[in-house]
Amino acid sequence: MPNLYSEAFTNDRVPGAGVTAVLGPTNTGKTHLAIERMVAHPSGLIGLPLRLLAREVYNKIVDKVGANAVALVTGEEKIKPSKPRYWVSTVEAMPRDLDVSFLAVDEIQIAADLERGHVFTDRILRRRGRDETLLLGAATMRPMIERLLPGASIVTRPRLSQLEYAGDRKLTRQPRRTAIVAFSADEVYAIAELIKRQHGGAAVVLGSLSPRTRNAQVAMFQSGDVDYLIATDAIGMGLNLDVDHVAFASDRKFDGYQFRRLTPPEFAQIAGRAGRATRDGTFGTTGRCAPFEPELVNALQNHSFEPVKMLQWRNAELDFASLGALQVSLAESPRHEALTRAPVAEDLRVLDHVARDPEVREIAQGKAAVERLWDVCQVPDYRKIAPAAHAELVITLYRFLMQKGRIPDSWFAAQVDQADRTDGGIDTLSARIAQIRTWTFVANRPDWLADPEHWQGISRDVENKLSDALHERLTERFVDRRTSVLMRRLRENTMLNTEIGKTGEVIVEGHVIGRLDGFTFAPDAAEAGSDAKALQATAQKALAGEIDARAEKLSNAPDDQFILT
Repeated sequence: MPNLYSEAFTNDRVPGAGVTAVLGPTNTGKTHLAIERMVAHPSGLIGLPLRLLAREVYNKIVDKVGANAVALVTGEEKIKPSKPRYWVSTVEAMPRDLDVSFLAVDEIQIAADLERGHVFTDRILRRRGRDETLLLGAATMRPMIERLLPGASIVTRPRLSQLEYAGDRKLTRQPRRTAIVAFSADEVYAIAELIKRQHGGAAVVLGSLSPRTRNAQVAMFQSGDVDYLIATDAIGMGLNLDVDHVAFASDRKFDGYQFRRLTPPEFAQIAGRAGRATRDGTFGTTGRCAPFEPELVNALQNHSFEPVKMLQWRNAELDFASLGALQVSLAESPRHEALTRAPVAEDLRVLDHVARDPEVREIAQGKAAVERLWDVCQVPDYRKIAPAAHAELVITLYRFLMQKGRIPDSWFAAQVDQADRTDGGIDTLSARIAQIRTWTFVANRPDWLADPEHWQGISRDVENKLSDALHERLTERFVDRRTSVLMRRLRENTMLNTEIGKTGEVIVEGHVIGRLDGFTFAPDAAEAGSDAKALQATAQKALAGEIDARAEKLSNAPDDQFILT
């Protein structure tokens, strides 16, 4: 099987030597195990599927060994102390030239994914720690590990808690601490509006949110400010949430190629967010999602799924001798029946576009120039525009790098300035975040700008500013601050801070909730429709003492205090 594994792992070595695959469903403590194993070694590298998850794991390792010992590397963020021992990275950004004692790759079942799968397959086959390599993922990967990495040790871990099907419930009847899952921003926003009217508010999590905005939204849910989380499948990958119930409002999504129903393992990845550690969780359906058929329920409750039959593969041994040679090497087919050539990905589509440009063909002569072109094609299309439009940006960057040696500061500053505004609504701010993520990615290339660290700081500050503004807009739109504060205080059973104004207005925890006329409470007319129940419950609790005092005063009043009209 030539060219399946890199030279380093075919020299007199069994492909799976030194590799342990830790397989099992969600909530089995696999990532926690990898962190524990890594810090037991003198050096290590872990590759994770999301920038957000990489940040979370980085923070955990820093807590254990200190910030000076840990580096974080993603496409858009680099934290690199002078002598790091441990590296945390997204799978795509895993440094290639590191020699570490320990190496781990998380969520290896993504190797079957049409878009990102070939990257995970490459790491599974080619990346190793000197002393220990851990591959973490779903039990469905077992046959693949056995076929591709003979000699690997396979450990299966059971889920720490039970997952039960709770049937179908209306959107407005979902229990507290529920995550409601849909697969488009419009659907997520519509459900969040409904939950706001019924329950005072919801946090929103979408894949397009920046990590900072997503964290701020999740923090509202975790702290109990809101009891509902409305999300896409962005919550399926390792985010640690205190969710008791996952309700599917939809069972279909667009996967980049077509609209299709989720596969049972995809349902499991999301449903598995319910329950945490040893606390049991439930899942069910709601909204327009039909109740699950018994076979699917059985598979999700018992974590029994069809094994993965094929992994996506793309040649990583590229030939940069010429543009044509690069395209030929990228089109190479795998030489193992368990691997299939990955569909044409975003970077390849961009390369095809730019290779038709006469000026690019003229500049891209020789190994270094072709390699640089492929490097620029890796800039992700965060803006989700057409490949031809994204290719125009790639051509501009490539011209700068080849003709001037660097991207000019004045041009780069103008691009960053375009995104540096916090006015506008949710969609406008989301579009600006996508823009600034592009420039953050470019700033994190070590030799594309004269002073990359300066621009990394500026682009990060702009992204943070936009992220905070987006969090504010989402909260304004989907959280009724008054109702959520009152509901939380009621649940906590604390004494409510209540004042009654001179003209009878009732102020609880700083919020006017209505008026008290004699013994009659009239809720605030403007809000009575959306959260009348919350206001009535709050009023009953807050005014009990005042009404008792008024009744006492009435019963003890002398006759001359009464006027009959």
